[in-house]
Amino acid sequence: MNLLVSAVFGYLLGSVPFAVVVSRAFRLADPRSFGSGNPGATNVLRTGNKLAAMLTLLGDAAKGWLAMFVAAKVGADGTAIAAAGLAAFLGHVFPFTLGFKGGKGVATALGVLLGFSGTLAGFAAGVWLAVAAITRYSSLAALAAAAAAPVLSWWLLGKVEITVTVAIMCAVLIYRHKSNIRKLLAGSEGRIGGKN
Repeated sequence: MNLLVSAVFGYLLGSVPFAVVVSRAFRLADPRSFGSGNPGATNVLRTGNKLAAMLTLLGDAAKGWLAMFVAAKVGADGTAIAAAGLAAFLGHVFPFTLGFKGGKGVATALGVLLGFSGTLAGFAAGVWLAVAAITRYSSLAALAAAAAAPVLSWWLLGKVEITVTVAIMCAVLIYRHKSNIRKLLAGSEGRIGGKN
């Protein structure tokens, strides 16, 4: 029962579309109507409103962490806590609030990693920052961090349920970046700070 309740709570929390909510609060265009069409912080940043983008980033990351924190506080076991985090991530990517067409999950995934371990989240964020700084491709940085996260989780924490959860989450994240992968291969992907 704890597993089911934790998963349902995580999914509902993950389905809160912060990119849309924040954009409406700031009277910005719906992030699904321009740029990549992705309801996430990177696309909100394309409006030029850095505060709105930051609030979106924090909100999306908080969903993953909060789902796990609440599950732990009500006495859920490790498997149920992991399920809450994974469900929050899936809620962000496939939210019922947006017709199951959500964001790519980078920020929410980071929140889930933080729920498992601050060190794990820090290492994954470090990979993202390093690749982003070198290449100025946000998508490539996300893909690199996603590829590294399962390895990092096993190396740092050594728990099968955590590593499996992280691996599933990162596989979905990489799949959601399939259009970015095509653009990267074609040399047409927009860079951080670019116009597209």
